[in-house]
Amino acid sequence: MSGEGEVIACHTIEVWTEQLKAANESKKLIVIDFTAVWCPPCRFIAPVFVDMAKKFLNVVFFKIDVDELQSVAKEFKVEAMPTFLFMREGEIVDRVVGARKDDIHKTLKKHGGVVASA
Repeated sequence: MSGEGEVIACHTIEVWTEQLKAANESKKLIVIDFTAVWCPPCRFIAPVFVDMAKKFLNVVFFKIDVDELQSVAKEFKVEAMPTFLFMREGEIVDRVVGARKDDIHKTLKKHGGVVASA
């Protein structure tokens, strides 16, 4: 698993499977950004998501391109982009659909995300 404060971009099923397994074993909250290069709201929220990853160090952040990993998007029933899926130990605990910065932030805090002190 990559270091704290980073968004882990997964471009193959093998990398996704390996990274998700490590994240689940860490027992940390996981948030997955299901995105697409052709999606303007996805491009808008991407730097915000990176910033959140730098602040919420006790959370694992993933980015999945729905066109690259269609089977993963289908497995998690992603129908709109961006979709942010929140998981803990393999169980989906929440989801936010749309580039809704405040809702993503609230959902991170709701499920135990802690902003690291500067």
